Amino acid sequence: MELPRVVSRDEWRAERVALLEKEKEVTRARDAVNAARRGLPMVEVDTEYVFEGAGGKVGLPDLFEGRRQLIVYHFMWVKGTGQGCGSCSFLVDNVGDLRHLHACDTTLVLVSRAPYAEIERFKGRMGWGVPWYSSHGSDFNYDFHATNDEAVAPVEYNYMDKATLESKGLLFLAADDQDGHGASVFLRDGERVFHTYSTFGRGPETVLTTYNYLDLTPLGRQRYVNEFPYHDTYGEDAGTGCH
Repeated sequence: MELPRVVSRDEWRAERVALLEKEKEVTRARDAVNAARRGLPMVEVDTEYVFEGAGGKVGLPDLFEGRRQLIVYHFMWVKGTGQGCGSCSFLVDNVGDLRHLHACDTTLVLVSRAPYAEIERFKGRMGWGVPWYSSHGSDFNYDFHATNDEAVAPVEYNYMDKATLESKGLLFLAADDQDGHGASVFLRDGERVFHTYSTFGRGPETVLTTYNYLDLTPLGRQRYVNEFPYHDTYGEDAGTGCH
């Protein structure tokens, strides 16, 4: 990669000030998008989904842990490997102290369509403390478009139907019985639960703090998201396990 050119301090300052104006524009645009996101309407959802976690079988309202808001990260499981997706693992490595979210009446959990015993083993290997639930055997993944199977529901990923995905050369993202990644947000009002937001593709990238740090540097991100290995395999010739 070509390094930045060398200039005087005055020249650097002038260009930095010019960039600052662009940064402010991006910040204002991001604030407007965040406001529009908060203003989205919501849809009441069925609370009969059954998940399995460390404490056994639970329902969707239980995932809130008594709080009003719930963020579900749809963690892609790589079938037949006993491992979660490497890119999803990279994202979870970036999760900070959950007490800050909890103080804002918000719970973050992971959900995967895999047997809980496999999830528990992998979670222990990774050393994560984020609550993680199995949606194996329920329609949760299908209803929120984290898994596609035409026998269950019409194909959709990132708000694109099968024909659109095919025309864009992205049909591999919606292969039958294949899980994807994404995030969904829910709000609880008493006993009622509402779906307020879901994002897929690069949408969850906003929480990848490693990228945010690297974006400050001259060398930038250096690796695509699926090129980061499991954190316990650095130094090994190991892939991410994500295909």
